Amino acid sequence: MAALTERKMKIVRILVETAPDRVVGNLRQALADTSDESALGGVRKLVEAEVFDRTLRNMVFQPVAPMFVGGGDDSHALTFPTKALALIWRALRQDEPEALDHLRLAEDDSAAGHVLMATYDHLVQCAAAGLRARAGDDYRAAAEVCDLARPDGAALLANCLAIAPVVRHAIQKLPEWIAHPGSGDTAAAARLAYRDAVEIDEDAGYRFFEMLAAQLAEPWMVLRIISAVMEKPTERYLADSELAGFGEAVLNDIDSTLAAVAALDPETGPTQGRAAAKRVELVIHQIVEIESSVDLQKDHGWGQRIHKQRMSLANVVEGRLREAEKAALEALPLHTPRQQRVRRPVPRLGVPPDERLVGRALTLLAFSDELRATANYGGFSSARAKLVEKLGEFLGHYVEDVLDMLRAGEVEDREAVATFLEIAAEFSQLVSGEKAGELVRRRTQAALHPDSHSETYG
Repeated sequence: MAALTERKMKIVRILVETAPDRVVGNLRQALADTSDESALGGVRKLVEAEVFDRTLRNMVFQPVAPMFVGGGDDSHALTFPTKALALIWRALRQDEPEALDHLRLAEDDSAAGHVLMATYDHLVQCAAAGLRARAGDDYRAAAEVCDLARPDGAALLANCLAIAPVVRHAIQKLPEWIAHPGSGDTAAAARLAYRDAVEIDEDAGYRFFEMLAAQLAEPWMVLRIISAVMEKPTERYLADSELAGFGEAVLNDIDSTLAAVAALDPETGPTQGRAAAKRVELVIHQIVEIESSVDLQKDHGWGQRIHKQRMSLANVVEGRLREAEKAALEALPLHTPRQQRVRRPVPRLGVPPDERLVGRALTLLAFSDELRATANYGGFSSARAKLVEKLGEFLGHYVEDVLDMLRAGEVEDREAVATFLEIAAEFSQLVSGEKAGELVRRRTQAALHPDSHSETYG
């Protein structure tokens, strides 16, 4: 097959250059086995060159690269348009070709770290100067899209680039700072980096923490570094400072996450139930984070809000646990036969299980199961323990009654019996663990096929 024409390759080149990093990475994987002689061989080389170029770009702009997100107009974090990064990089390639060639050679030769860092910092400072001066079409276009995204966006980005060398060094220590926030060494190093940033620009404090937060998988954990720099500030001090937004963002995020947990639809399935429990875990981590990073007062301000959020979390979760118990009982219905001398409820096996009720129960029980590790920290361990005890007892009696009815020949549809017992096994596994579910399955198999199995009572 003939290679693509130059016109088509130009179109492909434009598409690749403007595609997000994730798309380019996926495209590289898809073309990995493409031979040079095939029609797509040229496309593979183009994509590989683009990946290499972007890798180099992201290393140069490491302190700010994660801040280029979408349109750059996030109201909750300092971000810039992704288009701006591509424009600035193109301008830098035109203005600093020798420095970039030197950098490529240094990367290939595994040059010393300080040599690479010095070149990175030089290029970033050139980019800051070019953006401020709007020197050339690409810098001008980058400045314009930044200003459209937020007021003085170009100036904000240039100011971030100005302190990029300080942040670049801090990034190397970031894992240690996050892992050991209470260490004296962490506090000293973080304060030194912060001081270096504000020496470059006295208003750089807020940007310094925003740039560090952008490097974290959980940006709210930057509170640990703020706390280390400010020696666990009081709520009043932090709330009245330019850094108040970091605390407010965590509190607002907690409110949003609580609302999402409360809005869980039990009919969406166990995966969503577990996802809701993960959100509960996130809320607990965030609450603990702000409590340990800021000196709070329970009777007002952030401290009072956190207290209410803890109560709301417990109420929401306990409500879901009550729903789980009710849903499980409804999915395994009982009835009282008229002919029995001692009238007590027994499993109703004459009608097929209600799939909707079973699905609701599985969702809510999956939610409960996923809370095992966090229930104690969230203040709802007692409610969960009661659910486990009550449902565990119910399921034990239910399985025994069904097996007794099966042995006594009191059931007409053995397939329906097997289905109900499998539901009980799934519930048991979510309530009491995997071994409990497997025990129900083994006993079911033995009761349904007594000739080839012996019943196991554990």
